[in-house]
Amino acid sequence: MQKMLSYVRRAVDQYHMIEEGDVIAVGVSGGKDSLALLSALAGLRRFYPKKFEVKAITLEMGYDEMDFTPVAALCQKLGVEFITEQTDIKTVVFDIRKEENPCSLCANMRRGALNSTAKAHGCNKVALGHHFDDVVETVLMSLLYEGRFSCFLPVTYLDRAGVTVIRPMVYTPESYIRSLAKRLELPIVHNPCPVDGSTKREEIKQLLRSLEHTNPGVRQRIFGAIQRYPLRGWAPDKTVRRKKSE
Repeated sequence: MQKMLSYVRRAVDQYHMIEEGDVIAVGVSGGKDSLALLSALAGLRRFYPKKFEVKAITLEMGYDEMDFTPVAALCQKLGVEFITEQTDIKTVVFDIRKEENPCSLCANMRRGALNSTAKAHGCNKVALGHHFDDVVETVLMSLLYEGRFSCFLPVTYLDRAGVTVIRPMVYTPESYIRSLAKRLELPIVHNPCPVDGSTKREEIKQLLRSLEHTNPGVRQRIFGAIQRYPLRGWAPDKTVRRKKSE
């Protein structure tokens, strides 16, 4: 967990993600990424110089087979309030709209429900579990499928929702999150979504694996290009590191 905390703290410091008195809602889907982020922020809360509070929010999508009881137990162990919000997202996306490409609509509905639930429970920030590999994959997806060089931001203020979205795991590799989830025996909840694993993102994952096989370090170089270019919002505050060494 110490290595995980170092990844997260680096991102939090260099992108000024946390301020004194923040109440941060972690969007907990039940997957390894969100559970790892929840565990990391709960741990960081104990010693970070700026005091903040953590809450966990899970959206009930409408899948009866998803049991979040073990997640509730983890939250109790971590000393984090666990909030669930019932939604009709699954019904709207698959039964009413019958979307052929449902991921975009589903993501938009989840974001809206999460942000409004966070606001209703007194949270001013929402933490999402996007990690290092997600950053690289998103840039490639944008480049190959949209013809532009873009990505989500480490920190985004949403004026309509009145919350700030932060992504504290942008420096954390997915491989490390996977191994951490096994070591901590995190209570991962299976995602029964019918299109899980058959998306454009999965195609990009396969492409990156192939590129990494013949060009080791390609992910790091792409990520470095994002920061050096830099994409809007992606220039890290390097003075943070210098101040610590002075």
